[in-house]
Amino acid sequence: MPKRINRAIELLEQDQPIYYDGGHTGHVLTYEQGLEDAHTWADYINVGMEHGAFDMTGLDNYMNGLIDGGPTASGHRTPPVIVETPVEGSSEDIIRFNAWQFRMILARGVHGILLCQAETPDAVRAFIESCRYPINMQGVGYGLERGTRGVGSQPTSAPVWGVDADTYVDKADPWPLNPEGELLLGVKIETVRALTNCEQTLSVPGLGFAEWGPGDLHMSFGIKRDPSKPMDPRLLEARERVKNACKENGLAFLDGCTPENIADKIDEGVRVVAGHRTDTAEVGRAYSKRTMPVG
Repeated sequence: MPKRINRAIELLEQDQPIYYDGGHTGHVLTYEQGLEDAHTWADYINVGMEHGAFDMTGLDNYMNGLIDGGPTASGHRTPPVIVETPVEGSSEDIIRFNAWQFRMILARGVHGILLCQAETPDAVRAFIESCRYPINMQGVGYGLERGTRGVGSQPTSAPVWGVDADTYVDKADPWPLNPEGELLLGVKIETVRALTNCEQTLSVPGLGFAEWGPGDLHMSFGIKRDPSKPMDPRLLEARERVKNACKENGLAFLDGCTPENIADKIDEGVRVVAGHRTDTAEVGRAYSKRTMPVG
């Protein structure tokens, strides 16, 4: 029997790497696609709205398809869904002006949000606060103010999780800040300015994972990316800073992996695996002696 609503968190609590599928744009958000994805090989589904359509009706339909197509082989009601938001995390004001995005996405019953272009600690703090109900108080006074998410979304969000409204309010809180929380919140460090602040940014309470963004970091450094050449030392240094800051703050580090390097990357500390490849997941799960059923 599952111990949690969110399979990704359940695995991270076991220090198991998690593998996701879904790109930065083009995700098909229909009921039928939800039925198909209910038994995905991945540990969570990434829905890219940073560059993809901000389609709340589609997301509603997709989440309902995941429910009707489930439960998963691991016994969870649905695979976790984490959404990349369009808003840039470049300042506190921009986050607070656009907090409606988090409210609308969370109201669809998703299990997490990834904030792109996370450049300052104040922006990330506002992001965390925007995703929390004011009644949940862990971390308040220790780097956070009370949450700003309002009452009203439970009729659409709680049924997706298979709980009543009161239970949803208790559990719709970021893990591991709240050990009983079921929301997995993350950030991308993908500009030079974000890198400058990354140690302070990744110390904000409420984050569960973080990644470095090599594509955007290349552009931010003014470097044209060429996969046929060795990576620029500035990019290698950026990856190390983000990885080390994750380790220092107890966050899962997200990085791209392949079947050839997954074992080394797990040993290095990667716990959220990009790459969208089933063979990478198969090799990695065998290496980490994964026992939870897939799908």
